[in-house]
Amino acid sequence: MASRSSGHNKARVGRYELGRTLGEGSFAKVKFARNCETGENVAIKILDKENILKHKMIGQIKREISTMKLIRHPNVIRMYEVMASKTKIYIVLEFVTGGELFDKISCKGRLKEDEARKYFQQLINAVDYCHSRGVCHRDLKPENLLLDASGVLKISDFGLSALPQQVRDDGLLHTTCGTPNYVAPEVIDNKGYFGAKADLWSCGVILFVLMAGYLPFEESNLMQLYKKIFKADFTCPPWFSSSAKKLIKRILDPNPLTRITIAEILENDWFKKGYKAPSFENDEISLDNIDDIFNESGGTDNLVVERREDKSASLASPVTMNAFELISKSRGLDLATLFEKQMGIIKRETRFTSNCPADEIISKIKNTAVPLGFDVKINNFKMKLQGEKTGRKGHLSVATEIFQVAPSLHLVELRKAGGDTLEFQKFYNNLSTGLKDIVWRYGDEVEQESKGANC
Repeated sequence: MASRSSGHNKARVGRYELGRTLGEGSFAKVKFARNCETGENVAIKILDKENILKHKMIGQIKREISTMKLIRHPNVIRMYEVMASKTKIYIVLEFVTGGELFDKISCKGRLKEDEARKYFQQLINAVDYCHSRGVCHRDLKPENLLLDASGVLKISDFGLSALPQQVRDDGLLHTTCGTPNYVAPEVIDNKGYFGAKADLWSCGVILFVLMAGYLPFEESNLMQLYKKIFKADFTCPPWFSSSAKKLIKRILDPNPLTRITIAEILENDWFKKGYKAPSFENDEISLDNIDDIFNESGGTDNLVVERREDKSASLASPVTMNAFELISKSRGLDLATLFEKQMGIIKRETRFTSNCPADEIISKIKNTAVPLGFDVKINNFKMKLQGEKTGRKGHLSVATEIFQVAPSLHLVELRKAGGDTLEFQKFYNNLSTGLKDIVWRYGDEVEQESKGANC
């Protein structure tokens, strides 16, 4: 398969060549990148300094970077380095290809007890280590648990983490944060809480979700949800073993003083079955230079510059995706997962293939999205679809990019860039109806494939 066309612009930051966008949110964008010196694939989180200053997020970003520097554990996403330009901050992270644990639950419905225990053991190992370094995550949930190509669990997203210096004189944290369904009752109560105890509650909810396939506490009304959490009002399904039920009930104890500790979990018979102790580095880490990435008064010696090669070239066709980038989009090395067999099965991103010309794909997406109430902005072979109506989490925003996989085959990727995931799913289901004639189908849909998209 051909590599990226030399006629296309290549953005580089320091020793890294930037590739496609892996995900984006209100304050950051994550891009696939390659270390030009070693050939290693990485993920680079890019933050805009002006946006950070505008929203008074310097403290939170410093905290996230400090946390990532402190943690060196096989079950936590590794941060390699932090760079800064005059306008941006670049956090270079380990790149994992196995997707989210959330996706695994969504596909299987629920996990068997032995498999759930394996992930729970890795989660507890990582959380225990973080706490030993004085770090509390405060937003543990399946969406923040990634899997590498070997199925090893990796905790990510330390944006809400707490360091020891945030603890008040009473020895407690006082910031209410996290995702409601996974938050401990003492966090909601707003009277101060121990971060380690609150993290453990979230781990208990995660274990329940892994084995049940649904949440222990779920209500459409937030106050009703909080009432259930305060009372620990939940019921384990009948397929849970009695020892698993006992452990979950001890973790989901609404009283943090009597809640089981991690030390006690490590000695629990159910937990210890097939347990493997982790091995990891324990280096001394310096946090002295974190302020430097926000400090421009010291000259430009330590600042990197984002530069582009082949600036004179025009983007007459989509970026050609090479084999390594194509593999990086799959679960491990299973390329079949790149091509959705049913367009309705999606989460926060989805993709399909088409043998239509790129210009025709863009035109078709635009003509379908506009009547659905979306403003469409096109930049070469990237599109931004912005919902006109305000949804549950603001305006729905969808980023779309077209890649050339072969001369007559394009890969179209759609990602939720902002807004609510359920609204994204509903939008995509509506959008897919208008795109049926440009989607290339294969596998168990051979009969439909012969009809295909003959543009």
